[in-house]
Amino acid sequence: MTLLDPVIRPLVDQVKTPVRWGVSHALPRAFFRAAARRGDIQGRLIAAAPGRHTFDLLDLFEEARAKGSVVSTRLTHMAVDHAAVREVLSSNDFRTGVPSRAGSRMQQLAAWSATDVISPVEPPSLLVTEPPDHTRYRKLVTRVFSVRAVQRLQERTAEVAAGLLDDLDKRVSESGGAPVDLIEAYCSLLPVTVIAEILGVPMADRAKVLEFGTAAAPSLDMGLGWRRFREVESGLREFDTWLTQHLESLRREPGDNLLSELVAAQDDGVGLTPHELKATAGLVLAAGFETTVNLLGNGIALLHDHPDQLALLREDASLWGNAVDEVLRFDPPVLLTGRIAERDTEVAGKRFNQDSVVVTVLAAANRDPEVFTDPNTFDVTRENAKDHVSFSAGRHYCLGAALARMEGDVGLRMFFERYPDVRLLPGANRRPTRILRGYERLPASLRG
Repeated sequence: MTLLDPVIRPLVDQVKTPVRWGVSHALPRAFFRAAARRGDIQGRLIAAAPGRHTFDLLDLFEEARAKGSVVSTRLTHMAVDHAAVREVLSSNDFRTGVPSRAGSRMQQLAAWSATDVISPVEPPSLLVTEPPDHTRYRKLVTRVFSVRAVQRLQERTAEVAAGLLDDLDKRVSESGGAPVDLIEAYCSLLPVTVIAEILGVPMADRAKVLEFGTAAAPSLDMGLGWRRFREVESGLREFDTWLTQHLESLRREPGDNLLSELVAAQDDGVGLTPHELKATAGLVLAAGFETTVNLLGNGIALLHDHPDQLALLREDASLWGNAVDEVLRFDPPVLLTGRIAERDTEVAGKRFNQDSVVVTVLAAANRDPEVFTDPNTFDVTRENAKDHVSFSAGRHYCLGAALARMEGDVGLRMFFERYPDVRLLPGANRRPTRILRGYERLPASLRG
């Protein structure tokens, strides 16, 4: 370290930040827009996604499907059929990350401008690592986030939901029945409260965790504007600092929570490093929080707009679990994800060279008529609703799937038990993100 370091480092960081944004967001967004103007199907899909309902994209899904299971575009390849999407996501011939031979100059810029602050889309996040590291991380984490562990959380989740609904009752009563934003007052608070308990967050810090989750979640998206990118990076930096201190506290005084278990978890005497622990906790917060908020908001809107389906659930409460999967199929919280060909390979009769990029459109696969009868109909009794790919597939199948399903079941069922005559009001806004799909605002009258 030299005497100039304290002066030079901030200046270098000021340069790195716009470079990082340019490589990861500005340039891709420019490419998508240019491709859309030329009529490219993938460019048009990405351009149409922000702020639009998934239903508005159905014509694009079908236009792509008419061209084949996997469509070659000006940008990448795009898989839209259920079988092709599952094959790409499950095959060992594909991996996450970036092409190893793609634009060396761009890769050099990305590497030079990289930050050591944790991010859900940067290694060692489970989202973007591959074996053997991914295998080691997942083996340790799966022990902690097991189905049995989630079952233990179900009763507590119901208690949290009941408390939030009580707060809503009080709020509505005190305001004389004024409208409420269900995303702000319920859909966001339920998952963030549960995740805070999973992470062993003290009650006094939970408002911070909500702020961190809200700020960090768009990091899972692409094509962010400069202002939003700066907000996301600031949120991640603050979360990184807080989480470092929180993990140190849990090491000194472990609690009865899943993160304390993860801190202590080992496989053949080897546990997660501090950076790996932070990356895992950050992923749980950002991915688990945001996608479950979307699941709850989308579910409330769908059941409100399909009173016949809500009536079926009132008649038979055992259908709620299946209804959650139908919500996930019909209006998934994530639009698409991408994979890179590890080697020359073939999917659905189409050849791919090493480093080929394949975008798997999860929402399109969920509407495949070869798998789902009358796919554009919302049906809570659908026998194969669980066959959706909203949780991905293969080794990157969503680690929090059981938790999300449980929170969706508890959260939606208890909401409609308390407010069977809820009335959604004008002014609902979809999130302005491309990948994450859900409501940013969902105003409602809870007095019918």
